[in-house]
Amino acid sequence: MCTGCADSRVLANEIIGAALGEVFVHRNIANMVLHTDMSMLSVLDYAVNVLKVKHIIVCGHYGCGGVKAAMSNDHLGLIDNWIRHIKDVYRFHNEELDSIEDEGGRFDRFVEVNVIEQALDLAKTSIVQTAWSKNQSLQIHGWVYDIKDGLVQDLNVTIKDNNHL
Repeated sequence: MCTGCADSRVLANEIIGAALGEVFVHRNIANMVLHTDMSMLSVLDYAVNVLKVKHIIVCGHYGCGGVKAAMSNDHLGLIDNWIRHIKDVYRFHNEELDSIEDEGGRFDRFVEVNVIEQALDLAKTSIVQTAWSKNQSLQIHGWVYDIKDGLVQDLNVTIKDNNHL
């Protein structure tokens, strides 16, 4: 399973080299994992409990518009409610992010820490927690895709049980 950004330039099956139909995908703005998002939870539940997936990839991408919007104080309308969660990620990592003087470098790192936080949030869902309590083999990985060159940056985030939270 892959949870990724709704950006049409990010095609999960192509990123991992899978044929159409080989990967179960959930997409939303900035690859967010929210415990109140019934769409994401439904996809996750089906993938974990019916398909018995062994790997879940949280895949962000450099240049993400949702993450970029969260870096600003602009008001964009309804999307502000969604972006509020991304702003929280910035708040959790503000010392590190604010220490990066180059705005492009800060933006790229914000994309990365957002993926890490979403992977951790995914691991904390009752669906994943229940699977692990039943000794189901399930790993969560954090990746970032670079639209410019098509390369995937593995963030070395692999969560495979409660001991890794």
